[in-house]
Amino acid sequence: MPGILVIAHAPLASALVSASRHVYSRDPCAASRRLIALDVAPDADIGVATAQARARLAEADRGDGVLVITDLLGATPGNVAASLVEPGRVAVVSGASMPMLLRALCYSASDLEDVVEKALRGAVQGAQRVAAPAPERGEGGAA
Repeated sequence: MPGILVIAHAPLASALVSASRHVYSRDPCAASRRLIALDVAPDADIGVATAQARARLAEADRGDGVLVITDLLGATPGNVAASLVEPGRVAVVSGASMPMLLRALCYSASDLEDVVEKALRGAVQGAQRVAAPAPERGEGGAA
């Protein structure tokens, strides 16, 4: 079961982790999931943030690898996350979202590469245009 580390602009990482724990609050396996957040402050020193990320990575990794989810490549959190990549051990995906994180958690009993693919698919499937509801019969027109 790979660990999951969310690295994002403050307070997004903590908010995503908190919200996902809320969604899975009735799941008896939720306590066994290694889900950790690292919020990166606007004025963060990249060296300090990288050291913090490495410490959280060590906390999340129990031998099955770690999926690192970040919000935006090219920004400090994304750059810190990208510096952690170790093929076969640490995978990084960007575009952090609730659908991505929930899908990763849902499949966290799988191996790291499968969790990565499920997370990416969750992000794509979770982004949808919402249509306006159809008017009820009798509202503003002939029925």
